[in-house]
Formats: sequence, structure tokens, C-alpha cells
Amino acid sequence: MKSFLLKKLLPSLLMVAATTVFAFAQGSSDDPDTGGPVPAPVNVPIDGGVSLLLAGGVAFGVKQLRNRRRKA
Repeated sequence: MKSFLLKKLLPSLLMVAATTVFAFAQGSSDDPDTGGPVPAPVNVPIDGGVSLLLAGGVAFGVKQLRNRRRKA
């Protein structure tokens, strides 16, 4: 258990903590071209690609569970 914490979990947590600093960074509130405020971004709809990715993940998980039960 101790080797798992030192080799996998601790470095992963440190990496996540280090990258959150960049996630909170914000750009300038003024558009450099016009000098005015930056317009709000356009919302992007969640399309069929996300649902296909989710379905693939579920199918992979079911396959892994079936393989574990066959071996046991």
C-alpha cells in the first residue's frame, strides 16, 4: 500500500495540483483590437460524439467485467 501511495497516487495528485494553477488563469477583459470588452463565447452543443464515447466506455467496462467473471 505504501509503494502505491509513493509511486502512483502522490505524483498524480501533485501533477493535478500543479496544473490547476494554469486552469484558473484569466485573460485580459479588453479586446486588444477594438479596445472594448471581449464578447461572450458561443456555447457549443454536446453532440453525438460524446454519447458515442460514453457508450464505448460502458461497452468496454461490461466486457472487462465479463472477462473477470470467466477467469474466476
